[in-house]
Amino acid sequence: NPDFLRVVGKDGNGTLLPIGPMLVYEQLPDANPIKKVAADYITKYEAKYGKDSRTTFGGHAWDSYMLLAKAIPEALKKAKPGTKEFRAALRDALESSNVVATHGVYVMSPNDHNGLDNRARVMVKIDNGKWVLQK
Repeated sequence: NPDFLRVVGKDGNGTLLPIGPMLVYEQLPDANPIKKVAADYITKYEAKYGKDSRTTFGGHAWDSYMLLAKAIPEALKKAKPGTKEFRAALRDALESSNVVATHGVYVMSPNDHNGLDNRARVMVKIDNGKWVLQK
């Protein structure tokens, strides 16, 4: 987040590191599916908390909401909330998810509860207090 860049100051210049794509969504190619979702989230977040207030933590919470917003309606078709069957239906819905979010495209399965692939990280270089996407 911007505070990290403030703390490292000029000593951070030239540092390469992986970060979540939402922090540099403006620099992502237009064809990247994450760009539109990240732009929507960050526009809303910064309207409430101020310019350059974005952090990855809020994005993770937003992504969790998006996953549940897709999975809960599916689970409700199969069972009543509060039941063992509903929990199983919710799990099944999450495990068959395909959700484009701020940190990546979540494609979960019974064997992969993270669901993120290489699109969930990008390489950046710190240049004069800014994240610069490396292509």
